[in-house]
Amino acid sequence: MWHSRLCFSAVFYVERTRQHCWWCSNVTFHCSEHSLCLLWVQTIREQLALLTNRPKSLLVYINPYGGKQHGKQIYDHKVAPIFSRASISTDVIVTERANHARDHLKTEADLKKYDGVVCVGGDGMFSEIMHGLVSHTQQEAGVDENSMEETLMPCGLRIGIIPAGSTDCICYATVGSNDPVTSALHIIVGDSQPMDVCSVHNEDRFLRYSVSLLGYGFYGDVLTDSERKRWMGPARYDISGVKTFLSHRYYEGTVSFLPAEGNLGTPRDKMQCRTGDAPNVQQPKLFECQDTWTVIRGKFLAINAASMSCACPRSPKGLSPSAHLADGTTDLILVRKCSRLDFLRHLLRHTNKDDQFDHSFVEVYRVKQFRFTPRYQECDSEVDLRESGATGKRFLSQICREHRACGCMPSQSNWNCDGEILPHTAIQVRVHCQLIKLFARGVEEQPVFEDPYAHCAI
Repeated sequence: MWHSRLCFSAVFYVERTRQHCWWCSNVTFHCSEHSLCLLWVQTIREQLALLTNRPKSLLVYINPYGGKQHGKQIYDHKVAPIFSRASISTDVIVTERANHARDHLKTEADLKKYDGVVCVGGDGMFSEIMHGLVSHTQQEAGVDENSMEETLMPCGLRIGIIPAGSTDCICYATVGSNDPVTSALHIIVGDSQPMDVCSVHNEDRFLRYSVSLLGYGFYGDVLTDSERKRWMGPARYDISGVKTFLSHRYYEGTVSFLPAEGNLGTPRDKMQCRTGDAPNVQQPKLFECQDTWTVIRGKFLAINAASMSCACPRSPKGLSPSAHLADGTTDLILVRKCSRLDFLRHLLRHTNKDDQFDHSFVEVYRVKQFRFTPRYQECDSEVDLRESGATGKRFLSQICREHRACGCMPSQSNWNCDGEILPHTAIQVRVHCQLIKLFARGVEEQPVFEDPYAHCAI
C-alpha cells in the first residue's frame, strides 16, 4: 500500500509522431519514500548534465511582423515553457526593424555568454541571424568577406529556427516539418546539423550569403513583382507567379562553373539528404583545377542554384530533391528557352514525384563555384566590336533597358537570393562547406522516424 504522503517525480521526454513531428510527453514515477524520490531526481539530473551538447543559455530574436505576425505568441505559448522546463536560460530580443538582429549580432551581442542563437520567424529572419553571425565570426578572425579567395571561418555557435513565417523553407528542409514544438525540442536535445553557405560577389565586392536558393529569371521576376504587392500578404507570391509565368520572359547570358569532383554524387542520383549526411569535405583551394571550368551561353527562362532541396509543403521534394546540406556543393539548374507549355510541365513536376530534370531544355550540374554574366554586359565589355553599326545597337539597347515604355523583351532579370533582390546581375558564387551549424539533424528516414522506442529525455 502507498502511504498517504506520496512522493512523485515526472520525467519529460521527446516522442516522435507522424510527418517528422516531435512532441513533449512525460511519465510520472511514484514513491512512498521522499529520500528515494530525491535520489531519482538527482541521478537523472546528473546524467543529463553529462550531455555537453545540450545548450544551457540561448540568445533569442523574435520577429513580430513575419508571416501572420504570430511570432511572439508562438514563442511565449509554445516554446518558452519547454525551454524553462529544460532549465535553459534565455535572453529575448523582439526586433523593431529590418536587419535589427543582423546589426545587433555584428556589433553589440556578447556571444561568449551563449551556447546558441535562436530566431523566431521565417526564412528572412533566419537570413538576418545567419548574416550577423557569419560576419561577426569573420570580423573576429580578421577575414575579408569581400575577397573571393578567402576561406571563411566556420561559426562556433549553432542556430535554432522556430518557424513563424510564410514558407519556412529552411526549417522544413532541415527538420522535415514546420512545427514550432518540434524545432524547440531539437534545440533542447542539442542536435547539430552542419550546413553549406554560398557567398555571392560582384567583382571585388561581397553582396550576400545564401543557404537555399539563388534564382535568376523566373524566380527573380516573381520576387521583384511580389515586392510591389506586399500589402497583399502571402497571396502575393501566387499572383506574381501566375503573372510571371504568363509573361514567359527569357534572358541571354553566360554561365560558367567549376564542377564538383570525386564521390559527391549528381543532382539526379535520387540520393536524398538524410540524417547523418555530413561528409568530411575540405574546402577546395581556388588555384586548383582552374582549367576545368565549363562555359555555357544561351537564352534562359530560369537559372537556379539550390544549396538544399528547397522542399516546402507545396513542393514536398523541392527544386533539387537530391541536393545536400553539407557537401560543399550547390546544384546549378539551367532552364533554357522553351514553349510556355513545356515550362509549365517543368514547374508542375515540382509538386509531384516525377523527375523535373527529365526535359531536353533542362540541364543540372553539381558545382562548387559558378559565375553569371548577362549578355548586355558581355557586349559592353568588348572593346573591339566587329559588327558594323555596333555603337548604334549599343545605344538603342541602352534605351530599351532604361525605358519601360519600350516593348522589347527585358534584357535582364534580378537575382532572388533567399528572398532578397540582389543589386547586381553579374555575380560570382562560391560554396563554403559546413560554414554554419543548426540545431537540427536533417530529415530522418521514415523507418527510424516511426520507431516508438526512440525516446530522448528532456
